[in-house]
Amino acid sequence: MDYYQILGVERSASTDQIKVVYRRLAMKYHPDKNPGDKQAEERFKQISEAYAVLSDPKKRAQFD
Repeated sequence: MDYYQILGVERSASTDQIKVVYRRLAMKYHPDKNPGDKQAEERFKQISEAYAVLSDPKKRAQFD
């Protein structure tokens, strides 16, 4: 799974850029905004997992 692709950012993206993109996508796919939409819920989980890895310098270094 390519976390950069999930968030739609370049590998050189800064932590701040990743945060901005994450917030935008999280709001779009949040289960409360898409009740009953299993695809949106799954996408939200992927986005959250990607952000958890890429926002942590140690985890990001392991992923890269």
